[in-house]
Amino acid sequence: MGANIGFVSSRFAGTDGVTLEAGKWAEVFRQSGHERYWWGGEVQKDPARSMVVPEAHFNHPNNVWINQRVFGKDRRTTAVTDMIHASRALLKGKILEFLDRFHIDLLVVENALATPAHIPLGLALAEVISERQIPTIAHHHEFYWEQSRYTLNAVGDFLSMAFPPHLPTIQHVVINSAAQEELAHRRGISAFIIPNVLDFEHPPSVDPEKGRLLREKIGLEPEDRIILQPSRVIRRKGIEHAIEVVRELRDPRYKLVITHEAGEEDRDYARWLQLQAMEHGVDLRYLGTHVVDPWAEVEPPNDHFSLFDVYPHADLITYPSLYEGFGNAFLEAVYFRKPLVVNRYATFIRDIEPLGFDLLIMDGYVNRRLMERVREVLQSSERRDRMVEHNYRTALRHFSYAVLRKRLSFLLLNFFGMEI
Repeated sequence: MGANIGFVSSRFAGTDGVTLEAGKWAEVFRQSGHERYWWGGEVQKDPARSMVVPEAHFNHPNNVWINQRVFGKDRRTTAVTDMIHASRALLKGKILEFLDRFHIDLLVVENALATPAHIPLGLALAEVISERQIPTIAHHHEFYWEQSRYTLNAVGDFLSMAFPPHLPTIQHVVINSAAQEELAHRRGISAFIIPNVLDFEHPPSVDPEKGRLLREKIGLEPEDRIILQPSRVIRRKGIEHAIEVVRELRDPRYKLVITHEAGEEDRDYARWLQLQAMEHGVDLRYLGTHVVDPWAEVEPPNDHFSLFDVYPHADLITYPSLYEGFGNAFLEAVYFRKPLVVNRYATFIRDIEPLGFDLLIMDGYVNRRLMERVREVLQSSERRDRMVEHNYRTALRHFSYAVLRKRLSFLLLNFFGMEI
């Protein structure tokens, strides 16, 4: 018999890693006969199965007001503490309403107990889980100690209480081995590793019409070729290296296409990238707000594209990140059988590189040897096909839905004595 599974986070919308992985988990639960429900400040899922609470969004004015007064500070006022508790109480009531309305058997908390972008939400969840003793999988994508913006703060008491909480009905899940070790070291909490995954058992289908519309949208000529940077414009993505790769190809047919635009805090970086591209003669284009979540349950506008509409039409994927919790774009490039330039970020070195993928490796900078290999792959269909087929088979063994299903089964067996 299926369970009612409630997904909770600040947001289930857009194409951030938390939203994408939650969609994959929900799909595996659906395939196994479980019902999925959604709670958050913004939710692009079936409205009949969703509860939208605007105050839960990290960009809600009350929460922004709190964050401005507790991060980058070493003390807080009574007024700030009172606001935190008032928001916690409101959100706690809404979470309890969600549990009762949809008869939730299992909570899946997506990152809201790891990153303190919304402190009252984390506190509310910790209280509800403690009082109700509800079985909970806390899916942690990035802890506060991994993010410099939270280093100086005035909420050490709340961070210890809820980010994450140490409670008997919570099973903690992390996405890489370094996070597993740090959580054990810092908090004495054991965690289960579930890497990011994709449905490698079922290869993707390609919509040629979407490809035509995509090229039209970004103003490409028939002879133009896409080098795809599938990421937001933030500094840790190392996009300047993607510009270097395109520059070194010295072929005006290659256009660098970035799937997302910059957030407010990275506007200066985006402007600097534009200048770098202009100085190096690189044609840089953005899809920006036109990219949507492939697992969204609401129909996007006609001029919007899923990430999965974009990948098939790229000749090369650049992924020169300086830091990643895991690396969704890595898996997506492999899934769509595309050659991939990847920087050796820490999680890649530890958890992915030993598995034996055939990749265009960059070790911190673009050099002549890398560019020789890039040109070889772009010019030789035989070399390219051999590379991408090997990578697909490797990912099928290690990062498929079958791997996710097996590990979620283990967690549900612990809770309910049932597998999925």
